[in-house]
Formats: sequence, structure tokens, C-alpha cells
Amino acid sequence: MPELPEVETVRRGLAAAMEGHVFVRAKMHRANLRFPFPDGFGQHLIGKTVKKLGRRAKFLLIIFDDGAVLISHLGMSGSYRIYDSSPPPLDKHDHVVFNISNGFEIRYNDPRRFGFMDLTTVTEMAEHPMLSKIGPEPICPRLSGPELAARLKGRSAAIKAALLDQSVIAGIGNIYASEALFMAGISPKLKASGVQGKRAEKLAAAIHEVLIKAIEAGGASLKDHRQTSGELGYFQHSFQVYGRAGRPCSVCGPGVLVSQITQSGRATFFCSRCQK
Repeated sequence: MPELPEVETVRRGLAAAMEGHVFVRAKMHRANLRFPFPDGFGQHLIGKTVKKLGRRAKFLLIIFDDGAVLISHLGMSGSYRIYDSSPPPLDKHDHVVFNISNGFEIRYNDPRRFGFMDLTTVTEMAEHPMLSKIGPEPICPRLSGPELAARLKGRSAAIKAALLDQSVIAGIGNIYASEALFMAGISPKLKASGVQGKRAEKLAAAIHEVLIKAIEAGGASLKDHRQTSGELGYFQHSFQVYGRAGRPCSVCGPGVLVSQITQSGRATFFCSRCQK
């Protein structure tokens, strides 16, 4: 599933094409994605001017000048493509097509259909069921060590599991939890409540650094993620531990191999020497 850097990369691509322009057409090629589209979904968007492209955790927010908000989640395989002239024939998985007043055609493609779109308003957005329980954003504003420590205090789950809990911190998934814990030198098996003081400071800084670097690289393309241009992300070439089980630790060298365990049904990658 796309994590914060991948969604932020998509947000930036869509912002360049959408902001300040009017939706002139919205066409759905099926009745539902993960959930049915709201009644009158397409018609509700026509004639509205996009004020801003936002993001909350892993959710895209298309905010219109009248206060309406389109919430979009990419699910497992969703992606947007932007065409400025002579768009190709529709793909069978191009489920939603938006035409914008500047001539751009924007398509939402989702082979697995785990993504969704919904409508809300700026005043009601914080109470939307998908957004109401999400924790603080880790990069803007920057998550501090004391804030992270406070959110982890008293939690008996392993720190890796806690980082995947969207009510603790927004937007972090399996890839970036493993990478941040490696950078901070913290074992993924450590109890979350044990990440206090200097440990929390180091982890908060590592989370920020890993996410920023991933955004700059266009996210990580392991299976389905593509930027709005169709280009792959490149952060997968910078992984320190994720997906590197059995390969030498980049810090320790050939004598120590990256380990893999399963936590909460997800693969975790770490160095048993670097991370305590």
C-alpha cells in the first residue's frame, strides 16, 4: 500500500495540474471502488474550482473553492495519470476520469479496486470516519521527540507495530517504519513504551529524514506505485534494510546480515547488531 511519501508525491503532481482550475467533466466507469461512489458524485464536482490539493496521512484531499472536499485513498494499487494532450485509449482499470478547464485529463486507475473516493466539506472533514482518529503528521509540522514519546508512553506493543498504528502517527507504513527504526538504531522488537528521552528524539528525527528523502526520490515503487507522470519512484534503491534479508548490513559490513521476522502479520527487516 502506498505510504506517506508515495501519496505526497502524487499530491504534488496533481496540485500542479489541478490547482486554480475548474472540473468540467467527471466520469465514473463503474459504480464503485472499495465502496460505492456517493450519489451524484460526478455531477457534484462539475463547475467547482480546485482551491488546494492537500494530504492527511495516506489520504489525498481535493479542496474546492466552495468548501467541498473530495477524499481519495489509493488502496493497494490505485494511481493517477495526467494527460495534457492526445490521451491514450482508456485502460480497463481506468475507473474515474476528470477533465479540467486547463485541458488536462486526469485518470484514476486501480486494478484491485481497494481505493475509494468520498465527498465531505472543510468544516466536516476532521470528523470524517476515515480521518477522525488519525494521529499527528510526522513531517509538517515536524514530529518532535517529546511528542512522539508521549504518544508511545504506556504502549505495550512492539515499537514497529506502534509505528504502523495510524492513530499514533499518520502515514507511516511497513517500509518506512523499518527504515526509520534502522536509522535510529532501535530494535523493532522493543516495547513502544521504552522509546522515551533520547531514543524518542532519535526516532522522531529518523522518521522525518527517511520520509523527506523518500518524497524527494518520488516514493518507492515496489509493485504498483507510479508518479502522476507514470514514472517510477526511486527510493527503493536507497533501502537500508527493507527487503534486504540475508544481505550484509550497510553499516556492519559482510559479517552481519539483515534479519527478517514477522510482526503483526507484516515482514520486518532489521540489523540485530545495529538496533538495540
